[in-house]
Amino acid sequence: MYLTKEVKTEIFKKHGGEEKNTGSAEGQIALFTHRINHLTEHLKNNRKDYNTERSLVRLVGKRRSLLDYLIKKDITRYRAIIKELNIRK
Repeated sequence: MYLTKEVKTEIFKKHGGEEKNTGSAEGQIALFTHRINHLTEHLKNNRKDYNTERSLVRLVGKRRSLLDYLIKKDITRYRAIIKELNIRK
């Protein structure tokens, strides 16, 4: 299993401020990015897995909407998370 409880708490501790702050936009974006990277690697080996491809597109859309929210709220937090996670615009 690629996403264990320890990995999630580490992601939220690093990007959300603390491990209990699972609702922060930065923490959610970091978690989505981790899942997107995993699904991308999966799809490189399994090209015809269309259900996973659909899930990947939905995750990218969710992450995009959170990033759009963060642009409106605080542009400095947006720039910091983009730089930290190496998400290209």
